[in-house]
Amino acid sequence: MRRSQGKRNSKKQQKETLDLKEKLAQKRKARETRRKLMGLIGFSLFFSILVGVPLSFTISPKIGASVGLLIPLLVICYNYPRTALWAFLIYMPFSGTVTYWIGGGNALFQLSKDGFYIPALLGLMQECKRKRQPIIVSKPLLTTLIFLVICALLTLFFVNGIKQFLPACDSLSEYDKFLRDANGELILSERGIVITTPCKKSIPFAQGILGLKVFLGYIPLIFCAYYLIQDKKRLLFLGRLLVILAIICCTLALMQYWMLKTGRCAGTDHLTGEDLFKPKLDAKCFVGGSLLYAPSQGQIRLPGTFVSPWHWAWFLVANAAICFSVAFSDTAFFWKNCGLLGMAMVFVNAVICGQRLALAVVPSVIIIMLFLTGKIADLKRFIPIGIGLSVVLFFGFSFLNPDFIQERLDSFVDRWNASPPYLFILEQFNHAIHNQRGILGWGLGTATNSTRIFGDVSLVETYHPKLLFEVGYLGLFAFMAFVTHLCFLTFQIYRRLKDQCLQSFASGFWVFLLIISYFPYWYPLDTDPVAVYYWFFAGVILRMPLIDKEEQAKLKAQLAEEDASKKRVKTRKKTPSVI
Repeated sequence: MRRSQGKRNSKKQQKETLDLKEKLAQKRKARETRRKLMGLIGFSLFFSILVGVPLSFTISPKIGASVGLLIPLLVICYNYPRTALWAFLIYMPFSGTVTYWIGGGNALFQLSKDGFYIPALLGLMQECKRKRQPIIVSKPLLTTLIFLVICALLTLFFVNGIKQFLPACDSLSEYDKFLRDANGELILSERGIVITTPCKKSIPFAQGILGLKVFLGYIPLIFCAYYLIQDKKRLLFLGRLLVILAIICCTLALMQYWMLKTGRCAGTDHLTGEDLFKPKLDAKCFVGGSLLYAPSQGQIRLPGTFVSPWHWAWFLVANAAICFSVAFSDTAFFWKNCGLLGMAMVFVNAVICGQRLALAVVPSVIIIMLFLTGKIADLKRFIPIGIGLSVVLFFGFSFLNPDFIQERLDSFVDRWNASPPYLFILEQFNHAIHNQRGILGWGLGTATNSTRIFGDVSLVETYHPKLLFEVGYLGLFAFMAFVTHLCFLTFQIYRRLKDQCLQSFASGFWVFLLIISYFPYWYPLDTDPVAVYYWFFAGVILRMPLIDKEEQAKLKAQLAEEDASKKRVKTRKKTPSVI
């Protein structure tokens, strides 16, 4: 007995010694981290003052302040990539509000979210290189990704690049200008033939680079998410964070609607002519950017916290899927209810924002997810959530006028009858097909709104026809092959997961990928909230097999410990006590 007691005491002392060493090591590490952070902040502030002050006096104070803030941001995000990625996810829903209410629409503020993303990506790649961790997180996906990148680069160099060496349209004679159409192509009016010897407008190659960034720029988020969401705890944190952001943004949007409705913001109802039917940046209210609020004409297009109403509509569509996943997958009852509240607020905002896309797609996404994730079969869990959602929606719509809701529905039906979406999509495909020049398309960025600073942009309002117009048949085929391969791989992964919570989250994320990959209307993968969540969730699903292995190992260890404790209890009962 004394020997066993002595052994226990020695083990206890060893454990206390190890705990003390670990605590001291943690304190040392925290001290070094603080010292490093303070050094980086001091260096970046010095450099930002050195660059920002001269720019403030030579160009403008706003440019100088923007550059002065950007330099410390880039340095810190590069050195703390994981923190920067969390900041990127938090900042993105509010970037439109920051851009127009603080930055005044400055181009640097429009790129501010990439100030978190790009240095974080580079810093994380450098960290993986230093630790000899793989940068290619899914080798099976590499084949179709390389094919897509090659097709995009072919278009960039052989279409945008060749255009760069053409004569400028402004340098042509007045007669040549007269013979050219809006795209700069020569027209032989006698024969009605179009000769493909265009002149260039602005900077075609720069337009192609920016178009490439819009097209493929967020695909590396797969890699970022793979190394950011390293365990189940971080996965739960991700879902909860996104739900909180959705609730905050929806609350701000409701306040925006209330301020417009009560006259605290003027809206656009006082304008005349065409201005009554176009969103205006000057009419921005409380948060977000350009809006249209002319209830006398039945015209309402609210931007929420984003730069424009259609960005806000896609944010609502994405968060319908996110809140659904948290409501059905989170392990905590409180956060399930938060997901439920988020779904209700997203639905209410889909009605009041005036975007017909959100009004149609938000409930459709929830219904599709119910069936494809199999949650509809779990009646014991579905019925209480359905009742709770109905109650929350009832109180939400009591905030609105029933006539207003009927007006929104009538507007949606009238728009559908006037221009059915399937006919609109066919028209867009016909436009892209009839304007093909070879198999590489017109060039990257030639149908992307954000690249119009570098050249004229053709109006193509659906994503797949836009790809066909820009990168041709080969590029469209490469993209569809890549996203189909991605959906297939992620489906295989989520079906093999054993942990119920992980599989539930993965199923929700996978259905979101499936819907967005083949969604034919508008261009979700050109829109910041959807594009970011799409590639990020793909990376999370690719990481889940490793997380699942860790959870299964923990479960086995827990079961083994419980068995060992049961055996010890039985042994104590059998062993007679010695007096």
